[in-house]
Parts: sequence; C-alpha cells; structure tokens
Amino acid sequence: MTIRTTSMFSVASLALAAAAVLPAQADGVPGERHAKSASHRAAPMTTAARKANDSGVSLQFRLDGVPQVGRAIAVVLQFDGVTDPAGATVRLSADAGLAISGSDSLTLPVAKRTTATVTVVSDREGLAYLNVFITQKGAMSAISIPVQTGTAVPVMKSSGELKPTPDGENIITMPAK
Repeated sequence: MTIRTTSMFSVASLALAAAAVLPAQADGVPGERHAKSASHRAAPMTTAARKANDSGVSLQFRLDGVPQVGRAIAVVLQFDGVTDPAGATVRLSADAGLAISGSDSLTLPVAKRTTATVTVVSDREGLAYLNVFITQKGAMSAISIPVQTGTAVPVMKSSGELKPTPDGENIITMPAK
C-alpha cells in the first residue's frame, strides 16, 4: 500500500511539473518573468578554430544582424589569452565585395579580455570574409569570418571534363600543369 501511494504521489508530482512548463513551451513565447531577460539576449559567439602553432590568442565572434547589400553590419570580436607583456596586435582586411568602416587595426592589452566591434558593408550578394590577423610574440593567427549577404551561393568553376570509367564510375579528368 505504501509503495502504491508513493508511486501515485510521484506520478502526480511529475504531471503537475509538466503542466507548469507545458504552456510556455507550447506557444514558444517566454513567460512574463522572462520577457525582460529574453529581449536583451545577444546571439551566441562562435569560437574560431585554432592551430597548435598560432599566436595563442583565442577569438570569438558574432554578426549582430543579417547582412544586406549596402547596409552596415556590426561584427563583434572578443579576444582572450594575451600573455606577452607587450600585448598583441590585430590587423583586419576584407575580401572583395566587403568593406571595413573605421580602423583596420587594434592593440590588445596583456591578460585582459578585449571586445571590439568592427563595422562592415557588403556591396554585393554572396559570401565574403572578414580576415583577422593576430600577432603575439612573433607568431601569427589568421582567421576568416564568413559574411553571407543574400542567398547567392558560391559556384565553383569546373576545370575538368566528366568521363565514365570502364567500371561505370564517373570521374573528372583534369589537365596536368
């Protein structure tokens, strides 16, 4: 009898807990108590990949908004891991089709997390990169941040010819240079 009462109590507790959460999840709208915090949430940062022989400075980034042709968009950069007493330097460059507004370099202080906002403007649809070069203690990191404007998809040029093999597989033959 005790076991049954305990299990019925557990089932009732779970049902009550699920009912309390269910309305908030069903309509996808946060409750009143979360409305203020949800409106101030920023997009998550993306951590750039690192190599073993890089500068030692880590970079996280995010785009604030959706890139549109002719409109400025902010790219938030967050640097961490500067250990050189002289600090580290950052140089920015942009691919064709993307322009940087403002300064294209900055200095990072030692042992402090630094956040910088770079404004870029795309002059056409497609994929372009904001290139970030970080130098510390003579070592350099090169990170390319993708900025996709519009829905244009990059197209690769084929430099070969598609031919079937005797086994029925298709291969691309390419001239030797």
